[in-house]
Amino acid sequence: MAGAIDTQNKRGSIWHRWDPHIHTPGTALNNQYTGTDPWESFLGAIEASDPPIRALGITDYFGIERYEQVVEQQRQGRLANVGLIFPNVELRLSIETSKASAVNIHLLFSPEDSDHVEQIKRFLLELDFSYQGGPYRCQRSDLIRLGRAHQPSLTDDEAARSEGANQFKVKLDQLTEAWAKNNWVKKNALIAVAGGEKDGTSGLRDASASFAASRKHVEGIANIVFSATPQQINFWLGKGNASVAELESQYNGLKPCLHGSDAHTASKVGQPDASRFCWIKGDLSFESLRQVCIEPEERVSIGGIPPRGALAGHTINTVSVTNAPWISQGTIELNAGLVAVIGARGSGKTALADLIAAGGLALSPHLNERSFILRAKDHLGDSAAELHWASGEKTGNRLTQADMEDLLDTPYVQYLSQQFVDQLCSAEGLDGALVKEIERVIFNAHALTDRLGTDSFKDLLDIRLEGSRQKRERQQQTLTRASADLTEERVKKDGLKALEKDRDEKKRAIEKDKNDRKSLIAKGNEERAARHEQVSLAADEKRQQVEHAKRRNQALLHLQTDVLDFRSRQAPAMLADLKEERDETGLNATDWEAFKVDYVGAVDSLLTERIKQAQLLIETLQGPAKTDPPVSQSPDSTIALIPQDANLSNQTLSLLERELTRLRTLVGVDAQNAKRFTALSDKITKADGALTKVLQQIERVQGADERIRTLVDARRVAYAGIFEAILEEEEELTALYAPIKERINQSAGSLSKLAFSVQRLVDLDQWALAGEALLDLRTNGPFKGRGELLRSARDGLRPAWATGNAAQAATALFEFVKANEAALRTHMPEGTDFRAWARSVSDWLYSTDHITVGYGLQYDGANIQQLSPGTRGIVLLLLYLAIDEEDDRPLIIDQPEENLDPQSIFQELVYRFRDAKKRRQIIIVTHNANLVVNTDADQVIVATCGPHRPGQLPLITYESGSLENSRIRQHVCDILEGGERAFKERAKRLRVGI
Repeated sequence: MAGAIDTQNKRGSIWHRWDPHIHTPGTALNNQYTGTDPWESFLGAIEASDPPIRALGITDYFGIERYEQVVEQQRQGRLANVGLIFPNVELRLSIETSKASAVNIHLLFSPEDSDHVEQIKRFLLELDFSYQGGPYRCQRSDLIRLGRAHQPSLTDDEAARSEGANQFKVKLDQLTEAWAKNNWVKKNALIAVAGGEKDGTSGLRDASASFAASRKHVEGIANIVFSATPQQINFWLGKGNASVAELESQYNGLKPCLHGSDAHTASKVGQPDASRFCWIKGDLSFESLRQVCIEPEERVSIGGIPPRGALAGHTINTVSVTNAPWISQGTIELNAGLVAVIGARGSGKTALADLIAAGGLALSPHLNERSFILRAKDHLGDSAAELHWASGEKTGNRLTQADMEDLLDTPYVQYLSQQFVDQLCSAEGLDGALVKEIERVIFNAHALTDRLGTDSFKDLLDIRLEGSRQKRERQQQTLTRASADLTEERVKKDGLKALEKDRDEKKRAIEKDKNDRKSLIAKGNEERAARHEQVSLAADEKRQQVEHAKRRNQALLHLQTDVLDFRSRQAPAMLADLKEERDETGLNATDWEAFKVDYVGAVDSLLTERIKQAQLLIETLQGPAKTDPPVSQSPDSTIALIPQDANLSNQTLSLLERELTRLRTLVGVDAQNAKRFTALSDKITKADGALTKVLQQIERVQGADERIRTLVDARRVAYAGIFEAILEEEEELTALYAPIKERINQSAGSLSKLAFSVQRLVDLDQWALAGEALLDLRTNGPFKGRGELLRSARDGLRPAWATGNAAQAATALFEFVKANEAALRTHMPEGTDFRAWARSVSDWLYSTDHITVGYGLQYDGANIQQLSPGTRGIVLLLLYLAIDEEDDRPLIIDQPEENLDPQSIFQELVYRFRDAKKRRQIIIVTHNANLVVNTDADQVIVATCGPHRPGQLPLITYESGSLENSRIRQHVCDILEGGERAFKERAKRLRVGI
């Protein structure tokens, strides 16, 4: 019987407080209602209840008279806020508990049929009790007769009825037989059994083992258990001593536990012990009780407050559309749980999803040829969508401006349009969109304190990998420099023969010039010529000393300039860069001063002293010295400027050059020969200098082998260092993915099929193609033709690159280079500069650009790249529904089943939708009955579209309600393929009729 309030909410299934077990004044047993007007006390307590009671199960023993009285009170205007009143007939079975009490069993009847009172009374007459040879049926008059038969002294009818009720016991077999043959009762009644120890089945647990079968029989036929203890609730949900399978096989399935105040006195009306209120999710109809039996965990809760789903700040209460004559109602109410939008094709389902996305400022990326807003743009005018949130906030946008909205970093809703889902499930989606979504979910899996102040996966990744990436870059620089130096050393070593040839040729040329010069000396001047040779060699030596001293002085001056530049420009720039790069260190200006880079030694005084010494040495070597003979305008060439026995190496360069000039004038016979002598002498001096340089180069080349070995080792160490950085990156990525991997590892069912793994990705084709570009593949040799280099690398390098450690990777490449160095030279293109080519080959061989670190996503053992679009759709929805627990924004999904087969939907996703709706609001547009019925959608919105209207949009209507609403259920059966079958299969699981 319905009261004055709306018993069928457009918002669908919402939580209401029920009291399914409450006695009224005049109850047959233990009536403790007192006072001048006990009914006023009872009714007033119900009306004043807080939280308000919206449904009442009026309970009495073996009859429904008290129920009829309460219904009559409501007809007269009382209990206006109670939406459902139904009869609860309490029976006592002939089975006794260990507390010497009969087991209580309850028959809960639907009040929906107009003749339900007559039907109930007729059924109760099928139950009888034998006493002293006389049968007594389950009706008021017989209870009075039974009471007086047992106690003849009772003259008051009510007292006799009470005694009769106390004595009347129902045999369980009789009850089940009567039930089995009464179709009305089977369709309109549910059986509940008390779960307590005194008068419930728990009392049979301690009784004789002979009652074990009876206990299981009683509990097995029951649809509901009256109990509020957490232990019993968990037991009947398969979370206690018995598994779900055991409950199915031994007790005919799971059972919901309900609880009422069981009031027998005014003070207990609506006041269960410990505020264990009974909350049921659904309309205020008896059908909601049937749904509770089908969904015992989802639809009922015992406690002070009902379960809390999505937070108010992330729950849309209504979506309103203004200036929209193409929608029949301007405001559509939304449930906080799972909202299923159904309808025929073209009925306006996607339109509603687009409207909600527009109001949540999330539509812009999804405007495409499938979107309603884009297709209907010319007819929208000033239409606007506005969301009203449970927190009181409002968000919205004009529909014609949806494509120009400023995208928020995080829109108010998360919209998975049909095209977006299609894209993510396609092969192309693997390259970007799906990976981006996976990364977003991974980022959300990290606690705020572990996100290092970042707001995206990329930023967090950059910070976490900064160290390993810098190490890799620095080692790469070292490797590149070592490779370049190695090439130079090898080029120089290869030029040793040319240098030796050049040396020999220079020696022969000098010897020839000396002989020619010697031939110019007149006889008798041999001694002077020999002296000239001695002085000339000494002058050459001294000249080289002067040049070396000047170069040293110049280098010291440059170093002094370098120090000044470093202090004035480079060091401040380095400090500024460091401060900018490490801005989040929190150091103040004084702290940063400690990081100012400078030279640790007294470089200024050192350089000043060394420059002074270098300049003094130049002066000392170059002269003139104070002891040198004075320069004369008309010198006597016959007087030696340097004594014969003087040490020529101790003389200044200026004095040696003056002595050479004097000797040249004495050696030559005539002026012509003197010029020739002087020219040959200069030529010999220059040739000696060039020969000296060649000899120095040869000496350096002769030490190249040791330097090459050092550089090879340095390059190998640097290459290993790069791989160490790669391994560090792998470790960091493993740590980065740890939260989501842990979440998956702790899960069961379809989610447990997901796996994340950090992978080293080797693009061997890229590396081989880069190498082939440097080679002449037409030349006969090991790498002739395309693909041979790749084949060789696949066998020799790929394993170490893909799975080896740093030492193994470096060794593998070293062995590959050693084995193929000569072969690579065979394929050097003609006309190529060897030095440049060798450097390019070295850079290619030791490059690591083709080796990256990423993650792999697998489902049921297969990489996501190998999955079908349908299976990728499952992975996608698992990400949003089960893994991405941190995102609690409303989730709008438009027809995800387009990429899924029906079996996958039921096996993989139904339970994920059921879990996800407990923490976030979900709005799903669907044609699939499983996604509506088996998910136990909290609200169903049925979209219908009127006929075509020229020049304007057809009229769209949205009708909404709950699955327990018969009108909505019929729409589900009519519109969705397999809808009626889904309802029946779902009900069959718990033996409840629909």
